[in-house]
Amino acid sequence: MKVGFLQFSPVFGNPEKNLDFIKEKINNTGPLDILVLPELALTGYTFEDSEEAYSLSEKVGEKLTGELISIAGENGVAMAVGFLEREGKHLYNSSILVDGNGIIGVYRKVHLFREEKSIFKSGNVGFPVFEIDGVKVGLLVCFDWIFPEASRTLALKGADIILHSANLVLSYYQKAAVTRAIENRVFIVLANRIGVEDRFGTKNEFTGGSEVVSPKGKIMLKTEKDEEGIFSVDINPEEARDKNVTELNNLFGDRKPEFYENWG
Repeated sequence: MKVGFLQFSPVFGNPEKNLDFIKEKINNTGPLDILVLPELALTGYTFEDSEEAYSLSEKVGEKLTGELISIAGENGVAMAVGFLEREGKHLYNSSILVDGNGIIGVYRKVHLFREEKSIFKSGNVGFPVFEIDGVKVGLLVCFDWIFPEASRTLALKGADIILHSANLVLSYYQKAAVTRAIENRVFIVLANRIGVEDRFGTKNEFTGGSEVVSPKGKIMLKTEKDEEGIFSVDINPEEARDKNVTELNNLFGDRKPEFYENWG
């Protein structure tokens, strides 16, 4: 299976221009099975307030969703795309998973970061696992990384690959993803954005460094802070199904839930 990510700097407030850019990049790339795009890849990130964000949002299944499905279908690829989702009066910082046949699934970011708390509602669909060509995948969005329960929940549900859309401004996760991959024996495909957004007194400088990490913590592919483009690598998803750490230790078989504190 060939997996990859698109690292770029979305144009704030211009979904159509971002879609054109995404389409152009994919059209000029060889065959891919799965492509991950950054958080809020169609709209940009630094909203003045919830009213501005609402004006750029869309319900799942409307125009932007349809265009993503068309791009996926034209290129025979499944895509996880950071998406500004509207449901009624609520906004969600979501990741939508599509292929040429339609919507595979939607995840809503559970762990909101900084000013996001005044704009978005925390996700209410838990951590679902979806299937692409017999491979199980889970979706995360940015700050979810710092809560180990998120990745662990996906792994316990059978995810082989975590498709992680991000707009990272902190510098920790690119290293921490190695630990998340090892402790869950899963592949991680991190799509982070680049560039700077400086709006209404809020300046966000994004850290790039998108990467693919193997279940044993090997960084199989990594970009620099300011590199732009689609990058991909071949993986064997079956490696994520081997949870044996040694011949006598199994990552999940050796768990002792009866001794763990109730984190709730």
